[in-house]
Amino acid sequence: MSTQGPLIEMLRGAIEPRRDEMIADLARFVAIPTGRNHAPGLDEFRALVTARLEALGARTESFPGDSKPSWLSDEGNPGPSSSPLPVSVACTRDAPGTPRILLAGHLDTVFDPRGSFQRLTIAPDGRTATGPGVVDMKGGILIALVALESLAQCGVDLPWTFFLNSDEETGTYHSASALRRLSPRYAYGIALEPALPGGALAIERKGSGQFMIESRGLAAHAGRDFFAGESAVYALAAVLTRVASMSDQDRGLTVNVGPLKGGEAANIVPDYAAAWGNVRFPDPRGADELAASLDALATAPDDMPSITVRRSFNRPAKPITPAAERLALTARRCAESLGQSLPFAATGGVCDGNIMQDAGLPTIDSMGVRGGGLHTSGEWIELDSLTERALLLAVLLEHLARAGTDEPR
Repeated sequence: MSTQGPLIEMLRGAIEPRRDEMIADLARFVAIPTGRNHAPGLDEFRALVTARLEALGARTESFPGDSKPSWLSDEGNPGPSSSPLPVSVACTRDAPGTPRILLAGHLDTVFDPRGSFQRLTIAPDGRTATGPGVVDMKGGILIALVALESLAQCGVDLPWTFFLNSDEETGTYHSASALRRLSPRYAYGIALEPALPGGALAIERKGSGQFMIESRGLAAHAGRDFFAGESAVYALAAVLTRVASMSDQDRGLTVNVGPLKGGEAANIVPDYAAAWGNVRFPDPRGADELAASLDALATAPDDMPSITVRRSFNRPAKPITPAAERLALTARRCAESLGQSLPFAATGGVCDGNIMQDAGLPTIDSMGVRGGGLHTSGEWIELDSLTERALLLAVLLEHLARAGTDEPR
């Protein structure tokens, strides 16, 4: 590990005394509701983060959101959302003579902005805290801000871009094209997703896709004319038994269904039913197999009942590559220089790191804080990880800035 010892101590001295300040910042971040495309909260949080980055000399570029398929929506119902399309931004600080680093974070959470889970609550022992998005990923965004601010405070002049989107939790449909355009311009990609259990770095991720199955039948009175009708619900149920057989634990293929929709009343033979689902796959071959199996469920449009399948496999698998492995090993050496451990692990979860690496950028994507309970009302953070992971990220960024473009490409 070549980062100079005196600089490490300078960074430690800049970051560790900020623990209480970071907890206060995190409480402020968490109290801003940014779930379910809540535009006022997203705008407020985006402005707060970009202001701190611009104070470091960054310029901000905005990207309008792309539309996503009309059959996909946050509620699991067909039809486009009535909310404005989420925007993404890239804050860039230029500096000469060093490779460029792309940081990525998402401002959105999964939580209802009108729900009861709205604030940071610190445990009595002061070691952990709960809150909506506290690790996924408002804590991750916070440690990146502090790492960049501390590097500047210590006189380290390095270039970076921080990409911030508002739709990662709903599939990155609105911002994927912007992220794909940006990614090939950089030497290293770092996403601020929370660490895996034990503080592990995710070095492999499955890919993910969405699908919708629609069934159309013929309505009839369930008492007088039951046998004259064709139940869309029964037709969908028969198809879903075939879907259930597509998962393969040994090969890492999973197919999950939910939510479901069908029927208006118990005394009407239903003429419409639908199901939404998600697939996970470890490699392109698995993606192709699941896609073919889903497509094979469809019938001719004039069949009665009929089955229609729509799908979007928008996040490719992220296997370990030699370049990504070298970057991960560099991060591990940085951790060891700080007396920290950085184990490696694989996960079925997906994130924007899948897109970044598929676009040609070697990426590590769980450099965020430690915690757990993601996407639940028990989401929690290990508070010591705020300063520890901020220091690790700062040391890694400084090392990559000096290393040159021969590492990891």
